[in-house]
Amino acid sequence: MTILALDTTSQLGSLAIHRNGKTVAETTLHSSDGFAHLLFPAIERILAEGKVRLAEIDCFAAASGPGSFTGVRVGLSAVKGLAEATHKPAVGVSNLRALSSFGKSPFRAAILDARRGEVYAGVYNATLEPVLPETVLPLQAWLERLDPAHEYEFIRQSGSSIELPGPHVIEAPQALAPAIALCAGLDRCRNGWLDPALLDANYVRRSDAELFWKDA
Repeated sequence: MTILALDTTSQLGSLAIHRNGKTVAETTLHSSDGFAHLLFPAIERILAEGKVRLAEIDCFAAASGPGSFTGVRVGLSAVKGLAEATHKPAVGVSNLRALSSFGKSPFRAAILDARRGEVYAGVYNATLEPVLPETVLPLQAWLERLDPAHEYEFIRQSGSSIELPGPHVIEAPQALAPAIALCAGLDRCRNGWLDPALLDANYVRRSDAELFWKDA
């Protein structure tokens, strides 16, 4: 089983090829103005590095958010196009779920900076299934929703300024593509892979444009 995974949801993008449970090639992309012009040349390079032909890819996976609205769309559009062109399935994986894969405990609280004084957050179990739904809230308001009967392991990305309580805090790498591929492999075993047309973004927070038209 060979998976090509990508993440374009933040200024640090990443790509990975996952084959039979191992990452055989990985790269990162830095861009402050989007990845649309960089993504397909990067895909060509990583395929060459991994010595994998496009036709050998069994599934295309992309980070589905939360993250940059434009970045999420770029990544999902890319894997949809590749999947449809090669007649292969495609998977969208939540960034928070990918973060939870770096944990070791039964209750893994994954957290991303949502700006505006808020965080994106969700709780997953050891099999990377949701325990609490993903949401966007001020950090303290979200912490108050957690069950005090459980001991939570908090997971944030390296370089994050989010202050988390307790000793159980894990720093996950910024490059999430290998974790995206891992989750995609798990999805095949559980639910099967999707028709590319069914892929959808996981914004968690609605865009400013949507809020404007709702309130207008």
